[in-house]
Amino acid sequence: MFLHRLYFWSLTFILFLLLSGGGTVQAQKIWTLEDCINYALENNLDIQKQILMVESNKKTLLQSALSMLPDLNANGTNVWNFGQTIDQYTNTFATNTVRSNNFYLQSGVTLFNGLQKINTLKKNQINVLASKYDLDVMKNNISLAVAGYYLDILFNGELQEVAKQQLAITTSQVDRIDKMVAAGASAKGDLLNIQAQKAAEELSLVEAENKLNISYLSLQQLIDLEVTHNFQVEKPALKLVEAPQGLITPEVIYEHALKARPEVQAAELRVQSAQKTLAIARGTLYPSLTFAGSWGTGYSGAAQEIDPTIAPVITMEKIGITQFSRDTVLGYYRNYSTRITSFSDQLHQNENQSLGFYLRVPIFNGWSSRNSISQAKINRSQAELDLGIKKRDLRKLIEQAYADAVASLQKYNSSEEKVTAQEESFKYTQQKFDVGMMTSFDYNNSKKDLTKAQSDLLQAKYDFIFKTTILDFYMGNPIRINRE
Repeated sequence: MFLHRLYFWSLTFILFLLLSGGGTVQAQKIWTLEDCINYALENNLDIQKQILMVESNKKTLLQSALSMLPDLNANGTNVWNFGQTIDQYTNTFATNTVRSNNFYLQSGVTLFNGLQKINTLKKNQINVLASKYDLDVMKNNISLAVAGYYLDILFNGELQEVAKQQLAITTSQVDRIDKMVAAGASAKGDLLNIQAQKAAEELSLVEAENKLNISYLSLQQLIDLEVTHNFQVEKPALKLVEAPQGLITPEVIYEHALKARPEVQAAELRVQSAQKTLAIARGTLYPSLTFAGSWGTGYSGAAQEIDPTIAPVITMEKIGITQFSRDTVLGYYRNYSTRITSFSDQLHQNENQSLGFYLRVPIFNGWSSRNSISQAKINRSQAELDLGIKKRDLRKLIEQAYADAVASLQKYNSSEEKVTAQEESFKYTQQKFDVGMMTSFDYNNSKKDLTKAQSDLLQAKYDFIFKTTILDFYMGNPIRINRE
């Protein structure tokens, strides 16, 4: 008896854990539009690549700033000379193997070079800003794409619900007609027509489910999320479709977008960058002035000095003869022993310093500077044309989106009226069909017309939402779904 109670309470405790704690841990995440956009911006590989491009441009900018500082270089050599050679420190011929060392520091700074370094710095600053705007463009494009796929899910979800509702109505009619046929109150043909309609609506439901699943798959792939069947999005109550308040025209949107859109700002910056490239090319025509200094020393194995530790050897040698008596004249000579001058002494003795200004005047360099200037002018013209193309394309996109939004709103209003009329017509048709005053063929046609009207209404609804989302985005508003 005790074991039975222990088993019962243990089972109850486990079920309690599963229902309370376990259910909370495994709660399924519902993704909002903002969640999807943020996840895509954080994990998209193209965005990460563009971020690296921005960092690379920052490093280039840093290098161009550091290049304006004086440089400092140290050099050292260790050389063995074999055979006859002139030693650079003793200026004598050396025939034995001689080891020599050279050490020196050298520093220089460019005082003037046609402002090339300054213009390079400014150009790289512009390139950093342009690459940041390119990153914003990529984020904007991905955000719009995510919004489009997200709305596709909501659209296909509602389309699936419509298909389910229509199938439920037809299924109930099949059951009713089947009973009437069994009772002899209806013809067999009516049942077959209704069953055929049910089969067609079952196929429509399968197609709607497939479209919804594909929409889920496409959104997960777009945001670089691992594909899973448990992925679910929020299905908010959408605000009623209505014309936007205030005077919003394509011209107003375009003027605002010119100041806010990153693709236009990036193109404008590239025109400025091309102008700096032209200034750099023109700078090669100017003289350059550099100030430089150096310090050096060295060591040579051929350098000799008197060895103070060894006493000199005194010898008497003939140095000449007298003029008249022709007597031999002898002289005393001190023969000193020598040794190689020490390394430390030579480093001190061989020190040398230099300071100087170096002027370089370009006279003729194969016309390369002139060609560089011509190429820079062409690149500037291309950048200006690219800016014009960006503005033209932006205007076209806004005008097209505005026209599409107006058309979608008109289509929605017409579709809404059509759905209302079609629903009333179908109610009347269903009443006549229920009392046997209408054939199943006519009933099915009326039902198809209602389904198509509902589908057209949904399509116009989500098309209008997406187009107005684009227009709001061009006005500088964040991408969001207008909820009730």
